[in-house]
Amino acid sequence: MPSGDTIERNDKEHRPSPIDVHVGGRVRLRRTLLGMSQERLGEALGLTFQQVQKYERGANRIGASRLFDLARVLDVPIGFFFDDMSDAMGGSMAVTRRVAGFAETQDGFEDDTLHRRETLELVRAYYRINDPAVRKRVFDLIKSLTPSE
Repeated sequence: MPSGDTIERNDKEHRPSPIDVHVGGRVRLRRTLLGMSQERLGEALGLTFQQVQKYERGANRIGASRLFDLARVLDVPIGFFFDDMSDAMGGSMAVTRRVAGFAETQDGFEDDTLHRRETLELVRAYYRINDPAVRKRVFDLIKSLTPSE
């Protein structure tokens, strides 16, 4: 019969790394912002949509060459996939604190609003408005509907 340590170790071995989950989430974010399906991204990379799903969930790790290909296809710098990473995972704020010494630190942006499908669809729809004057009026309308600060 397996010991508790063995079960716990096996459970940890099958759990995705928080970094892999974060990077996968950033892949999903960018893909969604571009209005690209998992199937289309897979085709561009020579993968199946199921493989793309596993990358986005963090179930499969993304190697350096695949990360390079993702950055090229999604038209972002490689660093994009590591943006907004928490301090616990060695994110940029942790590096900034080590380098900056006594400089004031900013609180992390913990709001999940930017990662919601509704937000992404709204941003995509907004930028599909070709006429800058109409886009500005839509922007002004949305601002007028929100409570003042």
